Amino acid sequence: MAELETAAEHERILREIESTETACIGPTLRSVYDGEEHGHFMDKLELRIKNHDREIEKMCNFHYQGFVDSITELLKVRGEAEKLKNQSTDTNRRLQLEGAELISSMKELQQCRIQQRNIATTVDKLNMCLPVLEMYSKLHAQMKSKRHYPALKTLEQLEHSFLPQVSHYRFCQVMVDNIPKLREEIKDVSMSDLKDFLESIRKHSERIGETAMKQAQQQRTLDNILSVQGKRGLAKRPRKCPSPELNGTSPMSEQDSGILDVEDEEEEEEAPGTQDLVDFSPVYRCLHIYTVLGSRETFENYYRKQRRKQARLVLQPPSNMHETLDGYRKYFHQIIGFFVVEDHILHTTLGLVNRAYIDELWDLALSKTMAALRTHSSYCSDPNLVLDLKNLIVHFADTLQGYGFPVNQLFDMLLEIRDQYSEILLKKWALLFRNILDTDNYSPIPVTDEETYRKLVGQFPFQDSEVEKQQFPKKFPFSEFVPKVYCQIKEFIYACLKFSEDLHLSSTEVDDMIRKSTNLLLTRTLSNCLQNVIKRKNVGLTELVQIIINTTHLEVSCKYLEEFITNITGVLPDTVHTSKLYGLTTFKDARQAAEEEIYTNLNQKIDQFLQLADYDWLVSDPSTQASDYLVDLVAFLNSTFAVFTHLPATSDTHSRMPGKVAQTACMSACKHLSTSLTQLLLEAEVKQITMGALQQFNQDVKECERFARSGPVPGFQGDTLQLAFIDLRQLLDLFIKWDWSTYLADYGQPTCKYLRVNPTTALILLEKIYRVMKDPSRKNNVFAQFRKNERDKQKLIETVAKQLRSLINSHHS
Repeated sequence: MAELETAAEHERILREIESTETACIGPTLRSVYDGEEHGHFMDKLELRIKNHDREIEKMCNFHYQGFVDSITELLKVRGEAEKLKNQSTDTNRRLQLEGAELISSMKELQQCRIQQRNIATTVDKLNMCLPVLEMYSKLHAQMKSKRHYPALKTLEQLEHSFLPQVSHYRFCQVMVDNIPKLREEIKDVSMSDLKDFLESIRKHSERIGETAMKQAQQQRTLDNILSVQGKRGLAKRPRKCPSPELNGTSPMSEQDSGILDVEDEEEEEEAPGTQDLVDFSPVYRCLHIYTVLGSRETFENYYRKQRRKQARLVLQPPSNMHETLDGYRKYFHQIIGFFVVEDHILHTTLGLVNRAYIDELWDLALSKTMAALRTHSSYCSDPNLVLDLKNLIVHFADTLQGYGFPVNQLFDMLLEIRDQYSEILLKKWALLFRNILDTDNYSPIPVTDEETYRKLVGQFPFQDSEVEKQQFPKKFPFSEFVPKVYCQIKEFIYACLKFSEDLHLSSTEVDDMIRKSTNLLLTRTLSNCLQNVIKRKNVGLTELVQIIINTTHLEVSCKYLEEFITNITGVLPDTVHTSKLYGLTTFKDARQAAEEEIYTNLNQKIDQFLQLADYDWLVSDPSTQASDYLVDLVAFLNSTFAVFTHLPATSDTHSRMPGKVAQTACMSACKHLSTSLTQLLLEAEVKQITMGALQQFNQDVKECERFARSGPVPGFQGDTLQLAFIDLRQLLDLFIKWDWSTYLADYGQPTCKYLRVNPTTALILLEKIYRVMKDPSRKNNVFAQFRKNERDKQKLIETVAKQLRSLINSHHS
């Protein structure tokens, strides 16, 4: 069984060898050698080879005749082939002889073709290089003519479009190496142009600002005209935005970078724009160049940094700016010029500056400008200069507001300057009032004709039917300072009104400002001036009386001042929150001070007369007439109180009744005289007083009482004025009548005859009389007729004195 399997396996291997390509029988043979029947396989292989050889031999024998026939034919063909070879050799020889010339021509033609091809190639290469060289030449020409931005474009085309086509040439490499240098050269030159531009706008900022401010004023005038004509369809669209903070636009920037374009070209010439004053092309070129070169951020940072430095220089005011208005004007022009340029850059470039950057600069400018204005305006003492400065600030603010910059803080600062302006006005008007009051003659104003009368009535609202009925010449009751002061108050109101113009304030705010300033003028400035005049040492009673008359008329005129303010502001006085004028209080206080000064001066005059009193307190025989000094004093009082008849009689409940001042002054003088005489009698230096001296003193008191009864001032009822001397009269009656029993018995009762006599006063005077009695040097004394009963009388005086002391002690307890 194993032998059959082996034989079958060998048969399979032989068939596989016969059917498999020679290169692939290696695995088959290996399987033979791996087995153990190698020899047996070789025998079978030998047998198979012999079988194949027998088959090949059989096949050859079968085709032998055909092979012989083929050899015979082949021999015949060889002879023919030999002939053909000879013929071909002959033909080739003849062909070679005949084609040698042709070959020579062909070589020449070949050479020509090569040269022609080389020429064409050279022309093609030159055609490729010429544009490169032309562009390079154009680049140098543009660089030479300083056309840097076109040069940069040419450089870009040369680098990206032309040079790559001829990059294998050496000259191209030279160009490539020069391109970075050319770029740097363009950057440096454009930066140099930018620096020149920055220097140029620094110099031209003032002119730009001046032009912008002038055109803003022209536009404002035009807008006012157009607003009046608006109902007739002639109004133009206003260039200036009323509230740029709300809409965030810059209307003036939309046309010619904020410099005004007058719309009616037929009537006015077109105003120059910012670009007409400054050439902005260096900025645009430099911006484009740096943008193309990929350095835009570097350029933006540099530009902004330089402009910030320039802003700080512009915002630094000159030290003497406050001396003249031109100093402020130049300062404002530079600031406006700076921001007009920045606004133009903002709207003509894409991103070189942005709104945040502009706002940052404006905040800086606003803070520094306001600080500078606060500082320098504080040095100003001329109200006209402050007013001009205010107008300049308004134009400055309106101009910048037209470019979209918020200026509310500037108008708020103007309100601060308004307070300063009011203070300066108050100082100026203080000098005016002082001069008016110092030069016034304090006499009623005489008028001799109707024209003069009407002129004064036109200056001061005076209405008095009695004065109007009088014939010329006649007098106004007041002196010249009344119409002058009234006119100056109106001038002050006008001055305050001027400052409030163009501040965008409501009529109520203007009215409130004017009224508050006028109140300060009345209550502080005019009041102080009046008080100073009243308190002057050399002021007389006549002047004081005239001041009372004048202040009365000024007080009445306050209602006309109210009407005057209402007319110029259009705000009714009964409007809510409307301030009232405090003129009534001012003039009342001045009048009261004048009255007090009259009382004080009268008392001082009385004291001066009393200093002339020279009483002999030890005299025995009194005179039957009053002392000379007292007679002179009474005459002085009579002449003085006659002056008070000039006081005006008015029905105004705010003024005093006619003669009230004279009555008060007269009563005050009498009381002061009574008190002073009592002090003379009780003076500590006077140790002794005789009854004769007391009788003489009584004559003087009677003279005072006669003056009181004479009615020096009308209006007193009954013996009211005499009551000023009642204390002194009861004291003298007590001693002259020696009515001690009645005094001591009725003391403390309402019906007491000597009710006004103070026990302390009586005791002092009694002791002075008692000292005379005790004086041994006097032979004749008041009690000489009582020498018999001298001891009894002294005892009586001692008893009275003891009782007086008892009354004093009981009163104190």
